[in-house]
This record gives sequence, C-alpha cells and structure tokens, in this order.
Amino acid sequence: MALHFEILGRFNRARAAQLTLPHFVCQTPLFMPVGTQGTIKGLTNNELERIGCQIILGNTYHLALRPTSELLEEAGGLHNFMNWPRAMLTDSGGFQMVSLLHLADITEEGVTFQSPVDGKPMLLTPEESIQIQNRIGADIIMALDDVVKTTITGPRIEEAMYRTLRWIDRCIAAHKRPHDQNLFGIVQGGLDPELRDICVKGLVDRNLPGYAIGGLAGGEDKDSFWRVVAQCTAALPEDKPRYVMGVGYPLDIVVCSALGADMYDCVYPTRTARFGTALIPEGVLKLKHRAMADDTRPIDPTCPCMVCKNYTRAYIHCLVTKDAMGSQLLSYHNLYYMMRLSRNLHTSIVEGRFPKFVCDFLQTMFPKGDVPEWVCNAMEVAGIDISSCCAPFPSCQEKYSSDEIGTNDIHMELRLTHTSYRPTRNLEI
Repeated sequence: MALHFEILGRFNRARAAQLTLPHFVCQTPLFMPVGTQGTIKGLTNNELERIGCQIILGNTYHLALRPTSELLEEAGGLHNFMNWPRAMLTDSGGFQMVSLLHLADITEEGVTFQSPVDGKPMLLTPEESIQIQNRIGADIIMALDDVVKTTITGPRIEEAMYRTLRWIDRCIAAHKRPHDQNLFGIVQGGLDPELRDICVKGLVDRNLPGYAIGGLAGGEDKDSFWRVVAQCTAALPEDKPRYVMGVGYPLDIVVCSALGADMYDCVYPTRTARFGTALIPEGVLKLKHRAMADDTRPIDPTCPCMVCKNYTRAYIHCLVTKDAMGSQLLSYHNLYYMMRLSRNLHTSIVEGRFPKFVCDFLQTMFPKGDVPEWVCNAMEVAGIDISSCCAPFPSCQEKYSSDEIGTNDIHMELRLTHTSYRPTRNLEI
C-alpha cells in the first residue's frame, strides 16, 4: 500500500489522523476541492497551496475525454501536467452513471457513454477505468462502481451493490501501480442496511488501502443520510481512511466527522460561489442581494483570508453581478472556509476539545437552538452532548447510546423523520 494512516487523536467515533501519501502528508478530517479536468475553477495552484489545500480531485471520465489519458501519461501524469505538487484523487467515472444517465448504458461489461464532446460511444469498463487512472497517476484512485440514486428503490439497488463487488475484483486485477497508487473501494447498497453490510464486508475482505461510502448526497432525507454514514463507519476498519463521497455542506462534514469519517469532496463551495454565495459560520451570505450594495463590512469579520482582509461585501456585490472576478474571490473565500473548517476539526480532536467545537459550531449556525432533529440524533449516537445548543424535541422520546448502536440496529432504533432540511440558512445581513 502506498499510504500510511496514523490516528493522532480521537473522541468517541471521531478521529484526527495523519494520512501519508506519495505526494503529500495530509491531516484529517479533510475536504478535497473538485477540479474535474485538472483545475479548480477560479484559483491558481499557488492559491490552493496558500489556503492549505491538501488533495484535489479529478474525474477519470472527463480527463479521458479531454485532454486524454494518453497525453497525461506522456506528460508524466496529471501532477506534472497541471504543476500540482500535493496529493490528488481521481474518481472512477462511476458517478457519471447518475449525472449523465441519459447518455449511459450500463451492463455487466461496463458503461457505454455517449461522449458530450463529439457524440461518439465510449465504453468504460472496470479495467479501462483503472488503466486510465494508472496513466493519470493520482495518489488515490477509485474503483469503478455501479452507482444509482439513493431515491431509487427495488431490485436495481441490490443489482448495483453486487455488481460493485464483482467489479472491485476486476479493478484489483487491472491495477498495475499498487506501490504508488492506492485503490479505494466504494460501499454501495442504497438506504438498505443489509445491502450496505454485505458490501462493507465484501470490500473489507479484500483488504484495500481505504474505503469510500458512496451513493449518498443524492436527494435522500438527512435522517437516512447520517444513519448510512454511521452504519458504514462503524463497520469499516479503524486503521484505514474513510471517505464520504459527494459531501460538501459544512454541517454535514461536522456530523460525518463526529461519526468517524475522514475525507470529503464536493463541487458545492466553488459552484455556489459562482452564483454569488459565500460560506460563513452562520450559514451562507448571498452577495447578489441588493442589501449588500452598500455594506462595507467584509464577508466574514472572523475570517483571515485574503478576500475578507481586502474587500467589502459592497465591492464583491458589484463584481458578482457583472464581472468574473467576483466568483473568483468568492471561490477563494469559500475554499479557505472549508480548509479552515478541516483544520479546526483536526485540531479540536487532537487537543481534546471536539465536543466544544461542535457546540460552538452549532450555536453559531443555529443561535435560536433550532438544530435539525437529524443532527441531534446523529450527535447522540456519536456520543457528543449538544444539549446546551439543541432545543428539545417533544416528539423525540428515544435515547440512544453510541456503544449500543452497531452496524445493523442503527436503522431500526431511530425514528425515521422525513422533515426536509436546508443545509445552510440563507442570510440577508
């Protein structure tokens, strides 16, 4: 294995670790910005290093189309091609089964996509996905999995889970660079606890360098979301990194970290920046709103980033409505926020003050005590007392203990709520 994972501190399920990869030594929990085709929109590599980015994510499907994996191999890998000295992770292309479903045909052999570039068919098999990722040269590569939306029910979920297990063996056999690239398996199974258990056991039996929890953040209710994370983290090995795919809301990251996850990725911080929205401790700030036009405060007075030090809300308001620089400045700030959140999670766990960090985080985001019930339930399972910032729910009588909840009964003991949850409050300050 081309990684070393050392736990430096923990609080119940939560853990802070040092993840040593071929190109960088990382501190977890960590958030990975998404650079689909070898670039994070709006930021230079120097800026990414400056804000503390440790790993960036590229996408096998898109990189294979343009600039092509052959060109990347000729250039010495994506690290050299884009001049990025730190760690990198490439997704397998499996997510495009969902996002480009109208262009995809899934069979046991693999996935045939219609190229959005020239319309030609492209067959992505487990072997081809790994071969492309071997050429790209990322520190962490992902197995091709059969991805379905968590909102889908019925036999398709079971079919996808078992196919994912069959495909992992094909990925392992095709992997030619195990000494400098780490192949992670992906746990599938939808919202079915039995299928998730089968998939976890099957992947763990193959003794992979790390494991991802896939198939979430796709429209499922938040109560189901956290319970799948809790079930999988409880069953995955203690000495391997755990990666929750597609998660980028700050609240979700805090909750998943409390439940024992280590790594996250999402386009959310940069995508929402391009729509004129900034991440702040209280939630989000919409800079396009006309109330921002004469607001001379920084985006976040507590943030030491370059944007908050040098620019006002009013200035950025002018830019986001007319100039690309506005989204660039907001992307910088939002990614700085995510890197700072990652550092604070790591430090608070190592220093033994993680419960206080969680309470402070929640009190700032929910000053009226209206913490969503799913968060309260998740923190109870994580063994973190948030009673000081979480108003009681009269209808919630059950009490849960973190050592009583295992990999199966977590789905049975908690009352399922279907209350919709908005991950961040839209503030008009």
